[in-house]
Amino acid sequence: MQITLTEAAPAEPSESAMQQFLRRVDLTSLRLFIAICEEGSLTRAALREGIAASAVSKRLSDLEGILGVSLFDRLARGMALTPAGETLLHHARITIRTIEKMGAELGEYSMGVRGHVRMLANLSAIVQFLPEDLPAFLETHSLLRFDLQECPSSDVVRGIEEGAADIGICAGDIESRSLETFRYRRDRLVVVARRDHPLAGHERVSFEETLDFDFIGLHAASSIFLRSQYAASLAGRSIKLRVHVPGFDAVCRMVQANMGLGIIPDRAFDILGKSMNLKAIPLRDPWARRQLKLVVREVESLPPTARLLLEHLRAKDRSERRVRRTID
Repeated sequence: MQITLTEAAPAEPSESAMQQFLRRVDLTSLRLFIAICEEGSLTRAALREGIAASAVSKRLSDLEGILGVSLFDRLARGMALTPAGETLLHHARITIRTIEKMGAELGEYSMGVRGHVRMLANLSAIVQFLPEDLPAFLETHSLLRFDLQECPSSDVVRGIEEGAADIGICAGDIESRSLETFRYRRDRLVVVARRDHPLAGHERVSFEETLDFDFIGLHAASSIFLRSQYAASLAGRSIKLRVHVPGFDAVCRMVQANMGLGIIPDRAFDILGKSMNLKAIPLRDPWARRQLKLVVREVESLPPTARLLLEHLRAKDRSERRVRRTID
């Protein structure tokens, strides 16, 4: 018996499911999907985007067919996202923002702007540190476009996750999930009081000692207010809150007007409170010593100018630590 061996021809490479997805899903469908989610109905999404409702419905049907899942539960009054729809919405927003960011940055090069960095930062970083840390960098990179937005620490993390900005600065005790984190600066919380307040003669106080008095609170989403609320609950007490205000300057003005005590970072007090003849009383509690941190999605994926700014800000932390070691 003769056996003949023949070499089989190589099989044609098959297109993977991921390649099919990338080839068939377009940005227009993703944008319409986001509009449906935000408007709550096909009709309102069509009006917003300026196209026929039937075209929106067709796009949605095609998208569900490509993905092989239902993105919405159709209800009597509107539409509700399914778990698969929630996942797609998260990634669709990131994708659209990335494309918009790419177009904006490339357009700026044609106008002579060399790079664009977006940053989200909490109030503590903006008031205490960035006014000193940014000017030298921006002077060196004079053609750079720089956007800075203030928001609570939790929103900083969410914004960086969703691609709304390149770099974020938030409170060190905020959960940063999958983001890359780096130390930035340290501060210490102090109680702000009028000089005729019963606590004004104290060199230091525990937070629990302050709970017999009225308070001026920062906005409810601020990490300082949330942390002080938690500390009060651990002591079995509650904060006697008179009013919420949006910033450290407003806290100091309300304290000056004899509305109660306030809690702000020490360097913010030096900038804002000293000129109002107020007293800063350091808190003894360990949670009053804070570390701010830098957060990014992935260092390697940052635009070159954003990477330079990140390194510039990290160098400020290293410099501050050297100074502290020298003092100690």
